[in-house]
Parts: sequence; C-alpha cells; structure tokens
Amino acid sequence: MAFEDLLNDPVIQKYLHELVGPTGMPVAAAPPDGEVTDEELAEQLDLELNAVRRALFILYENDLASYRRVRDEDSGWLTYLWTFHYENIPENLESEMYRLLDALENREEYEEINEFYLCDVCSIRFEFGEAMDFGFQCPECGSPLESMDNSMLVDAMQSRIDELRDELNVDVTG
Repeated sequence: MAFEDLLNDPVIQKYLHELVGPTGMPVAAAPPDGEVTDEELAEQLDLELNAVRRALFILYENDLASYRRVRDEDSGWLTYLWTFHYENIPENLESEMYRLLDALENREEYEEINEFYLCDVCSIRFEFGEAMDFGFQCPECGSPLESMDNSMLVDAMQSRIDELRDELNVDVTG
C-alpha cells in the first residue's frame, strides 16, 4: 500500500485518531518527508509545542516515529529530529486485531460459563454468586433480580470472533 493510500484509508485515519486524539491528529495526518523538529511542526501546523511533542511521543511509543538527537556545538542545546515510520501501521493494526480477538474470546467464555441476574430498575448485572449473596434482591433499590438471558450478546461476540478469525486467517483447530 502506497504511503498516500495509507493516510487516506479511513481505518488508518481512525487508528491514528485513537492513538493521538483530536489535538494530535494534525501531526499524525500530515507527516513530512525526511526529518523535522517538533518546533518546525508546531509552526507549520500552528499548534502548541506541547501538543506536537505529545503526539510525537505517542507515535514514537507505537513505532510510528523515531528521533535522533543533535547537540548544538555552541549552545549545548539538544535538537530532536523526528522521522515518521508509517510503514509499520499495517503490522500494528494486525497486532491490535489479535489483541481484540483474544479479549473477545476471553469475554465470550466468561459470558458462557457464568449465569447472570439483572435489576430491571437499576440495570445492574450480577453474577449468580453475587445475586445469591444479595438474596436475589438489588442492593441499590431492593428490586428482585431477574435471570438474564445473555445469548444475544454471546451470539454477537461469536459473530465478531468469526469475522476476526476470517480476516486474520486464524485456524480454530485445537
């Protein structure tokens, strides 16, 4: 995928937005070619320096930017020259998908092996043991706790798990 295509992809735009937030998005959405200082970016994008530095650090933490330090011989000041590495985005997204798949599989298992009770008034959900401890009455309002059918939730999770496994080409044998 070409660099320009990466930045125009709505999934990648959403990923970058989730990482750096709305304040850092101008930094993430328009990475310059080659090296650039945080001061130059702040000036070019008309942003506060701290917002630019925050976005750069988040991109750095996610292997999407790197820096090299250069010390000014006269003043002794350090200058950070930043380079963007958006070629790592597809790999990062795939890792996120694996994390999501793992979390969904764990949550689905939790939903399947537990029995839940719900307070219709407060919308608080309790596991069977908790409900039993409270005498099947809501500790907040005293209403009776009703057995909850979570099969639609489990079905929705299973459907999403199947989609992710398909997309990641994960085999379920074992």
